[in-house]
Amino acid sequence: MGLHSTSLQQHKARVDMVTLWWALTLLTFLSSEASGTNAGVKVKLTGKGLEYGRQIGIATLQEKLKSIKIPDISGTQSVSPIGKVSYSLTGLRILNLGLPKSQVGLVPGTGVSLSIGDAYINLHGNWRVKYLKIIKDSGSFDLAVSGLTISATISVKRDDTGRPTVSCVNCQAVVGSAKIKFHGGASWLYNLFSKFIDKALRSALQKQICPLVRNAIDEMNPRLKTLNVLAQVDKYAEIEYSMVESPVVSISSIDLSLKGEFYNIGQHKEPPFSPKPFSLPPQDSNMLYIGLSAFTPNSAGFVYNSAGALSLYITDDMIPSGSPIRLNTKTFGTFIPQIAKQYPGLMMKLLVKTVKEPSITFEPNNVTLQVQSAITAYAIQPNSTLSPLFILNLNASVSAKIYVTGVKVAGALTLNEINMALATSYVGPFEVKSLNSILMMVLKVVVIPKVNVRLQQGYPLPAIGKMNLVNTQLHILKDYMLIGTDVKFTA
Repeated sequence: MGLHSTSLQQHKARVDMVTLWWALTLLTFLSSEASGTNAGVKVKLTGKGLEYGRQIGIATLQEKLKSIKIPDISGTQSVSPIGKVSYSLTGLRILNLGLPKSQVGLVPGTGVSLSIGDAYINLHGNWRVKYLKIIKDSGSFDLAVSGLTISATISVKRDDTGRPTVSCVNCQAVVGSAKIKFHGGASWLYNLFSKFIDKALRSALQKQICPLVRNAIDEMNPRLKTLNVLAQVDKYAEIEYSMVESPVVSISSIDLSLKGEFYNIGQHKEPPFSPKPFSLPPQDSNMLYIGLSAFTPNSAGFVYNSAGALSLYITDDMIPSGSPIRLNTKTFGTFIPQIAKQYPGLMMKLLVKTVKEPSITFEPNNVTLQVQSAITAYAIQPNSTLSPLFILNLNASVSAKIYVTGVKVAGALTLNEINMALATSYVGPFEVKSLNSILMMVLKVVVIPKVNVRLQQGYPLPAIGKMNLVNTQLHILKDYMLIGTDVKFTA
């Protein structure tokens, strides 16, 4: 019994069937740290992922800095040999702004560092001067600022809703050299600029850069708040994806802990087990690594079993019309004569259900699922009442494919074989093996296809904004499943 992982698109397993009908549908990942102890799912953002974030962030910051508003500048200065000169610079606006060199790094224990170098700003404005009380002059000018440097430290924490939050804890901006070109006016205007106006312009720019950087960082939080910390799966279950502690920032990665626990809707009851500790390997070929421990699907099995959802009634109208095997006492009477004798000419119904929550374990290239399940057969009386015929204990093995599509986990099952034992008979003793072919057919053509329809729809993964997963790989390791992936955001 095992699920063999060879690639993203094919992982085979031999597992207990009834559990997989629902539990494998619940392989939703990216949740961590359950019940305040060990992580159910661990998420690692690598340097490659940070670099992708830098590219998005710099484009956003560049647009933000283009909104710099430089106020009109005016004053009076003594300029030899003219004397007092009244000047004003008005209508200053940015024509172009570039951030050609930038890099991000990790600040252990804090968050992310951002540094920008060799940035430039090109501005245009109007000038006006008055001197000797009666002489006036005016024109326009272009200002080229180069050598602009910006450095900031971004703190990454957990907010009170369990989502990540960022803030700027330190920012410095230094305006480098500036070159001005006047259109109109005399050469002494350059001296006036270099001695007085240059300082005023630099000061006006520097005062606005860091507030805009902080604003750009703060504007990341609404996107981070799109993390669906409580996601409804269906009418039975929801998954909690909230962070249980602030991210851990090391020299090489940012590690997140999300709860990753299934709950009955409206009833958050903890299961009688907790996650085992595990660690993600130090890999960096992908932007993001997600480790899903066995705790998450086990909590799903607990929830669905508690809700009574791990059961299925099978009736004859669910059997293909061309099948020679029917769910009636005539067909079953061929193998168990006393059924046809005691209940002649009646249709039948089968109930397949778990009797205890399933248990799943991860081993290298292998997923093992243990379940206690039962099949109860009924004869349907003319007045629609059900007469029990027998109860079988059932174990089955299946092959499974699990894959990631978009931001969902999906899968498909194939039944291999079943093992049955008689638990109770209401019609006297009979040979259980005689029913093997009938029940194999019923499970293959009814149960497995129904499960696969749901599995192939997939289950949403926790996501922020319009996030897509690309270049995804999946591996089964000891105690957890590892998904390595790159990320792409769309507008």
